[in-house]
Amino acid sequence: MLIRKVLLVDDDTDIRTIGQICLSGVGGWETVLAANGEEALRLAASERPDVVLLDVMMPGMDGPSVLARLRADPLTAAIPVVFLTANMHRADLGHYLALGARGAIPKPFDPMRLPNEVRRILEREP
Repeated sequence: MLIRKVLLVDDDTDIRTIGQICLSGVGGWETVLAANGEEALRLAASERPDVVLLDVMMPGMDGPSVLARLRADPLTAAIPVVFLTANMHRADLGHYLALGARGAIPKPFDPMRLPNEVRRILEREP
């Protein structure tokens, strides 16, 4: 899968900053940032990213709620979503996949390896 544009959604400013640096600098991808679920939904529809990296726990609308709304909108239904989570357990991954995510990456992530992790997840069969 060719990745040109990534939407990174996280309420933590530092995660967004580090993510943008590594996704753009190391991955070579245009990176669009959102700080909350509402902003993520708006940007996903207008920017049409190739993948959404989505924080699980955010104030207001959490990651699973955002994913459900993305899947319900014909403009964003097919965009692959990879969760970013600080609480990663094997059972959680199964739950995220059942919700429609392509995978999950634990936080804190290795900035130099993040683009390869995203590629690896997206290359697997859904």
